[in-house]
Amino acid sequence: MNVLIVAIARILDLAFNIYIFIVVARALISWVNPDPYNPIVRFLHSATDPVLYRLRRLFPFLQAGAFDFSPIALLILLSVLQQVIASFLYQLLQ
Repeated sequence: MNVLIVAIARILDLAFNIYIFIVVARALISWVNPDPYNPIVRFLHSATDPVLYRLRRLFPFLQAGAFDFSPIALLILLSVLQQVIASFLYQLLQ
């Protein structure tokens, strides 16, 4: 049972880290004018747009003029959620 919980915790940690890198890549490509037909750009947009859209609707103040702070808010939210889930799963081991 302990091995299963550790495996689940590591897989979830890896999934969070991968999604954090996807959000960072999305934020970085937003600084340039990327080709919207590029498959990598399309993947980054399709992987992050649903979450960022909901975050922007929930907190409209994240878009201040030309600046969009929703990726930063999402990164903070993902980091906190990652820590909470990891600590919960490791608490189950004790």
